[in-house]
Amino acid sequence: MPVTLSQVDSCPFATIDARKSRTVVGAGAVKAAVPVTGYAAVRDALRTDGSHQAGFKAELVNNSPTRPPILFLTGEAHKRQRAATARFFSPKVVNDCHRPIMQEAADRLIGEFRRNGATRLDEMALDMAVTVAAQIVGLTNSEKSGMIRRLDAFFSVGLATRTDLLSRITTMLLGQWRMLQFHLSDVRPAIEARRAVPREDVISHLIADGYRDRDILVECFTYGAAGMVTTREFITMAGWHLLENESLRTAFLAGDRADRVAILEEILRLEPVVGFLYRKPEGGDTALALDIRSANVDPQAVGACPLELRPERKRAERVGRAGLAFGDGEHRCPGASVALAEAEIFLDQLLRVPGLKLVRAPEIGWNPLITGYELRGCELAIEDVR
Repeated sequence: MPVTLSQVDSCPFATIDARKSRTVVGAGAVKAAVPVTGYAAVRDALRTDGSHQAGFKAELVNNSPTRPPILFLTGEAHKRQRAATARFFSPKVVNDCHRPIMQEAADRLIGEFRRNGATRLDEMALDMAVTVAAQIVGLTNSEKSGMIRRLDAFFSVGLATRTDLLSRITTMLLGQWRMLQFHLSDVRPAIEARRAVPREDVISHLIADGYRDRDILVECFTYGAAGMVTTREFITMAGWHLLENESLRTAFLAGDRADRVAILEEILRLEPVVGFLYRKPEGGDTALALDIRSANVDPQAVGACPLELRPERKRAERVGRAGLAFGDGEHRCPGASVALAEAEIFLDQLLRVPGLKLVRAPEIGWNPLITGYELRGCELAIEDVR
């Protein structure tokens, strides 16, 4: 059934495009994939039973001797793993267990910023995202600053945008080297510690479920992309909007937790970190490129003036405030509530720093690995307000 509003009001003025990522909107899907646009069509494709993940280096995972990570499982195998790991992402666990970790990380990062008087928002956001995700996954037996550097080097664009043969070979070899470093420095110490003393985290669950070390490595790599890198971009993008939009910032700081989350969800609807999700139908040879950006600005789903940032907007029935930014169907992002909570905690504290100033807006690029935008070099400072 199509998703529609009973009546879509027209915009009273010329359309305003509030998307800061509009400069990379032209970056599209891989040429071999069939594009799917519009909210209803994209949502239906995400909910189709039997379709397979075709993005995030699926061709490498499918040809690997390791167990497929949860991102690539389908059907009963996926349901079983989602049910088993749901306890790490439930709203109660987020509130009771993860929020204190988030608050502690925000206190530390903002404290360092206050002492130094200058920082980079994207670097703070990555530290925040890695700190939280590492606790959930169980990557807590190595130096965090080193793990941050390794993950940042692996997932950043680098040579990935170059397509000549030498660059592709270099990228492949660098990727394998960085994966090995991640395994030796971060994943293996965590596995060894949890074989000795299991904890309430993902790695301990995987060990109990019979996963081998290399299977756990691939799973941790997947969580690194899904739980750390994308959250870094989301926090940076939301902070950018709030720093440059005084009325939005005022509403954010004046509201309660639910109000702040609603604003963050509207920013994410307008600026989904992952621009395309890829699915391959059961028995099909051609992948579908599901255009999340087009779905999230479909006026039949999200109402009038879809390119404007309006937290109070009227949406169609059963259309979430973030649209399809967290996906849908069996592979809807399990960490959605985690990402929203850490963004709300961190940005609420950051924006209350007296004299906070955006010195330099981030540079925006396109990362083909996550098929989404990448923000770097967002400089903040504290002005003397005496």
